[in-house]
Amino acid sequence: MSSVSLVDLPPFHNEPLTDFGRPEHAAAFRAALARVRGQLGRRYPNAAGARRFELPATLTSTNPAHPAEVIGVFPACGPAEADEALAAALGAFPSWSARGFEARAAILLKVADHLRREKHEFSAWMVLECGKTWAEADGDTAEAIDFCAWYAREALRYARGVDVVQTQDRNECFYLPLGPGVVIAPWNFPLAILCGMTVAALVAGNTVVMKPAAESPTIGWRLYETLIACGVPPGAVNFLSGPGESVGARLVQHPETRFVSFTGSKEVGLWIAREAAVVHSGQRWIKRVVTELGGKDAIIVDATADLEAAAQGVVASAFGFQGQKCSACSRVIVHAEVYERFLPMLVERARALRMGDPADPDTYIGPVIGEKARTRILGYIEQGRREGRLLLCGGRPAGEGWYVEPTLIADVAPTARIAQEEIFGPVLAVLRARDWEEALASANNSDYGLTGAVYSRDEEHLEDARRRFHVGNLYLNRKCTGALVGAQPFGGFGLSGTCSKAGGRDYLGLFLQQKSVTRKL
Repeated sequence: MSSVSLVDLPPFHNEPLTDFGRPEHAAAFRAALARVRGQLGRRYPNAAGARRFELPATLTSTNPAHPAEVIGVFPACGPAEADEALAAALGAFPSWSARGFEARAAILLKVADHLRREKHEFSAWMVLECGKTWAEADGDTAEAIDFCAWYAREALRYARGVDVVQTQDRNECFYLPLGPGVVIAPWNFPLAILCGMTVAALVAGNTVVMKPAAESPTIGWRLYETLIACGVPPGAVNFLSGPGESVGARLVQHPETRFVSFTGSKEVGLWIAREAAVVHSGQRWIKRVVTELGGKDAIIVDATADLEAAAQGVVASAFGFQGQKCSACSRVIVHAEVYERFLPMLVERARALRMGDPADPDTYIGPVIGEKARTRILGYIEQGRREGRLLLCGGRPAGEGWYVEPTLIADVAPTARIAQEEIFGPVLAVLRARDWEEALASANNSDYGLTGAVYSRDEEHLEDARRRFHVGNLYLNRKCTGALVGAQPFGGFGLSGTCSKAGGRDYLGLFLQQKSVTRKL
């Protein structure tokens, strides 16, 4: 299939999650883990155009559950490699952009099919390289498949151009790609986010330099190999690993960079926005920046809520993947009338979560990503001792691995550090509110505005939240994590990013520019 049209495709449907309760699925995943374990410790190259290379300087990816276990060894690139990769992307741009939306969309559908066939392998790499549980890794891979399938269909819609008013002249308006760009991805969704940002830029006709997080380069390389195998030419996609302060900084600052797509911390994202605003010698455009920068997400539990459902949703939102999601609940704001009844429910459910090696299918809480992350999270727990009342105190479990137990801290003031700063770990602050207005004000008292949820049986409160809860993704009577491509476009307000909506109808437009042509008749 060299090209595709919308009439060729069935309607979009989200990729089903794997039911690991079925013995055949569990057996298949164990087999995938065994295959991946047989490939650990290898050295991998980087790619700039058709050239694959290694370097004397390297970075090593390890298993956060077993830090001595090496996952992969990669080049630690710097400015010279960034320049080479961008030159390759610039050289590949004319031919790749000329292929047209239909041909590029066909390649994305091939990538989706490849990911489906290799779904368990990709998920197994995430279990070992990032500490994801079976279910969390499976959801990550499913989302990557969804991005490919969704953006392929969206590209065909953008291919139709823009409807314009006709005058005495003939008017048309259509979309063109921007040029070479940079995708800088995080480790917490090492496949889905890297894949989504990359294939969106590619299907729009741009060329890309992919830079995965230093903690998850192996998964990034597997994606790069998949893109090449499915028909993206070398140079149209390039792969660099290395520290952000060297290779990442040069990619952002390079005058040939046309756009930067970044998901990660607020601090780095704001630095990118500042640097990208500088016009360097030889640069003839304003760089476009697309960012998603995290959150300090709140769930409101009002006096009319189903408390059992709320407790279940809050614990799932706060402690899924150890709280290492930008969408994770890190503040729960509870109406004073039900506050003391609700706290024991939270403690009971959090205490019941099974901690262990994520390679074990019964594990719910795995390790955090690394030693620096654990040290930072433990520091916030100590801060929480001063700012609230410890209900369940996570600490530093014995044995290997970067583990932090689930932590609940009650009686936290809305202005406390642990209620304002993104912790990115399994730490939940519990706030008390006198009434609905105070609860909503506390929820909105944040620099961020990514996700939020409300548990309530009061329709007026739910409608009020719909209008005034200042987040990009609001969930009513359900958890605040787990957005689905196409159904719940993802992205937030405030310092949570540039208000882009991954998996939405407008997302490809961020990687395109419009051209209007008028011909006198």
